[in-house]
Amino acid sequence: MGRHRSDPLGIARLALVGLAVVLLLAVIVVGARALLSTFGSEEPAVGASSTPSARPSAAPSTPRVPTVRVLCQADRCPVFVRVPGGDVLIDRELARGEQASYFQPELDVVLDDASTVEVFENGTARSPGPPGERQAFSVKRPAQ
Repeated sequence: MGRHRSDPLGIARLALVGLAVVLLLAVIVVGARALLSTFGSEEPAVGASSTPSARPSAAPSTPRVPTVRVLCQADRCPVFVRVPGGDVLIDRELARGEQASYFQPELDVVLDDASTVEVFENGTARSPGPPGERQAFSVKRPAQ
């Protein structure tokens, strides 16, 4: 009769395993949300444009001009764009023909080789730099 006793350590083990599973699921959810938010911050590559009717806007006759648009013209174009003091929007190499457009009011841009990309600031082409030159600059959206 004395052989049948409840093992208090068995319940504690089950509680610890359950807690570990909950923590693992929380880490997976946070990581997935962070990964999905980075994919959603970029514009589609060249050739994958959306139609004007797909965008809801009050004035369809005036196209929305990005604050910065970067178009890669070499095989690899290292690009870094961020909101000053805030989120990093892109920090990777673009492939030839790939572009990235951003509409935030103010942006910091760093180009590892300014001659490999074509940059448009508020719709105006920026003059390319000499081959191999690293350029860092800020762009502000004009007041409307």
